[in-house]
Amino acid sequence: MIKIYNTDVETNKFEEIKEFKKGSWINLVNPSETEIKKVCANINIQEDFIRDALDFEEKARIDTEDDDDTILFVVDVPIKEKSEENDIYTTMPLGMIVVRDDFFITVSLRRNKVIEDFEKRKIKNFQTYKKTRFIFQILYLNSSYFLANLKQINKETEIAEYILKNSMKNKELLKLLSLEKGLVYFTTSLKSNELVMEKTLKGKIIKLYDEDEDILEDAIIENRQAIEMAKIYSDILNGTMEAYASIISNNLNTVMKTLTSITIVLAVPTMISSFWGMNVQIPFQNNPFGFVIMIFISVILTLLVTWLLKKKDMLN
Repeated sequence: MIKIYNTDVETNKFEEIKEFKKGSWINLVNPSETEIKKVCANINIQEDFIRDALDFEEKARIDTEDDDDTILFVVDVPIKEKSEENDIYTTMPLGMIVVRDDFFITVSLRRNKVIEDFEKRKIKNFQTYKKTRFIFQILYLNSSYFLANLKQINKETEIAEYILKNSMKNKELLKLLSLEKGLVYFTTSLKSNELVMEKTLKGKIIKLYDEDEDILEDAIIENRQAIEMAKIYSDILNGTMEAYASIISNNLNTVMKTLTSITIVLAVPTMISSFWGMNVQIPFQNNPFGFVIMIFISVILTLLVTWLLKKKDMLN
């Protein structure tokens, strides 16, 4: 899908347009081969710049092409995927291509909230022709969304912990495992994004303007805060998972101990009954109260074994 937006220099009006116009923003979401070739032919850039950003495994980085003065920024953005059992937190690459002083291109595999906020005009002081500020605003907003997702992960962790206190359900344990996996993705992506931003801050990749540099510095601060939060939440979640694993193991040992004790107790009357069932001379064979005596002996021995097991804390 291709969408082209432009901010009028004189009126500052933001609108969607149909043609490729200098100073415009071209947003590509999972573009087809035809769309990729169309964009590359109209603005004269290499197809690899677009294809790289469409690789789900692409790492955050900066690449330049000196021949045509084109710069590629790749950063990871947070996404939340819905599933039948749990929400899955992960990341995907977002490509930002600065084509000379003419165009600004964003490339992603699917729609995401970062780009949608710009499309819906939710960001203040945003103009498509101010490419440096545009990049820094995306980086800042992206860091903010990482923080928001981390807070949501923490809330879901607390809810799962509350449910697990009352019942050990596999569903909640799997949810914690999914959240832990999401934190790993977030931590890795945030550290990669930090390297991109710090490299950009040096001013060797793209020209920095005083009024825009503060936005990048704020983005770096937000990103570092997100890294710290991800580390804290990850440590808490790891500790929680280990604690519940120990509890489950302890509960299993308790159940096995109880079942073993019950088996021992039941074995006593079974053993006595088997003795009296032999086809040989046995005590009380001719006694009219032999059966009652046998029952009485079984009860006494069973109670004795039960008392001994209880004394050794084998029965709870």
